[in-house]
Amino acid sequence: MKREEIVIPAEAIARQRDFQEKIKALFSARQAHPLACVETFGCQQNVADGQRIMGMLAACGFTFTEEAREADLVLLNTCAIREHAEQRVFGNLGILTHSKRENPEQIIVLCGCMAQEPRVAERVKQSYRLVDLVFGPQALWKFPELLWQVCETRKRVFSIDDEHGGIAEGLPVVRERGVKAWVSIMYGCNNFCSYCIVPYVRGRERSRDPAAVLAEVRELVEAGYRDITLLGQNVNSYGNDLDAGYHFPDLLRDIDQIPGDYWIRFMSSHPKDATPQLFDTMADCAHVAKQLHLPFQSGNNRVLGEMNRRYTREKYLELIHYARSRMPGLVLTSDVIIGFPGETRAEAMDTVSLVEEVGFDALFTFLYSPRPGTKAAAMPDPTPREEKQRWFDQLLEVQNAHSAAIHAGYVGKTLRVLADGESGDEAYPLSSRTEGNRLVRLKGDKSLIGQFLHVKITGSNTWALYGEPV
Repeated sequence: MKREEIVIPAEAIARQRDFQEKIKALFSARQAHPLACVETFGCQQNVADGQRIMGMLAACGFTFTEEAREADLVLLNTCAIREHAEQRVFGNLGILTHSKRENPEQIIVLCGCMAQEPRVAERVKQSYRLVDLVFGPQALWKFPELLWQVCETRKRVFSIDDEHGGIAEGLPVVRERGVKAWVSIMYGCNNFCSYCIVPYVRGRERSRDPAAVLAEVRELVEAGYRDITLLGQNVNSYGNDLDAGYHFPDLLRDIDQIPGDYWIRFMSSHPKDATPQLFDTMADCAHVAKQLHLPFQSGNNRVLGEMNRRYTREKYLELIHYARSRMPGLVLTSDVIIGFPGETRAEAMDTVSLVEEVGFDALFTFLYSPRPGTKAAAMPDPTPREEKQRWFDQLLEVQNAHSAAIHAGYVGKTLRVLADGESGDEAYPLSSRTEGNRLVRLKGDKSLIGQFLHVKITGSNTWALYGEPV
């Protein structure tokens, strides 16, 4: 696929602005001030997509509410990674039948990864007739046009073609207030891990132009954002499709040159593409947080092969050893799947032993969840869920004890943190993060939010530290 075919032409983006004006004029003629309720499920990439959806809605004249019943438009921005997220969405659609009954003019929109799955779209078409518009991630950039079709015809619109995906620059965005921001540097995935639906719903990898990424990060820093996360299904593949000899470490070094007081993070990072050059860059760059989220998924080589992960346990440990040699204080987190089809107890215990050997700061742990359409969903899976749960509980016991011990070791130390919000805890009303992304609950006034502070750690538990500014 040629780059010029991947990048959405500027005139096509301008055409969407025309549809935004048409929608705004439509509601203005009705003397209406339309409200939109947007709910996003899933990963940070979905959050970033949701902010652009809200940007387009704002350009259409909408303001926002968290109450679906009072909204003129309700949009569910969905995730397809796990079965639980899918069931939550269908549950929410069931609840929306009541608000649609009260307000038949209400527009219901289903978008995101789940909407791109043909089986889901067909189920919505047949069983959830309250939904007016369905579109997948590849069609996000033309949301105003799709919405105009619904407004003009009052007919249901489905835009879920198996498109190759594009890159649309210049879309409006509504970001959350605060100090954190997300920047998508690429879209799609080429890896086809056997358990994962993402390549089927988000298309192939395509990288944004470095100049566009740098301009967005510079704008965010100048606007006061202090904790910026670069997003991609596999950020280590960034630049492979640019044919310019420019890759992710190059992008990090260029971002690091932007003046200001801020941290840069990134996720997710695939071990098969993680290199010493990446870790050298992290170590050398002042603004790049010394934090690495490097999913290993399984500690057993046979299972890794069945997952199509394309690295071994030994290779993963080699990467961790080198990363820590360059960044001794590195905070390391990972993703783990327990109970992959055909996994034995001994193989699951290989995962537990890797966790013990590495000593992760924290883990995101999952019991395997089959996703229709993936290779793993068709694999024999004879082990009862109850047995998998026992393996899972053993993993949690090991990791939670280690996380608690790491946190206890911080008590009495002074750390630099970024106060990023309110915690809801009366005793420690502020929330903050260290460079390593550790959660620190703080004593102090909310006027401190947005500031870098030095805090003395006075307490800890498995999941958080507690402290007060010095």
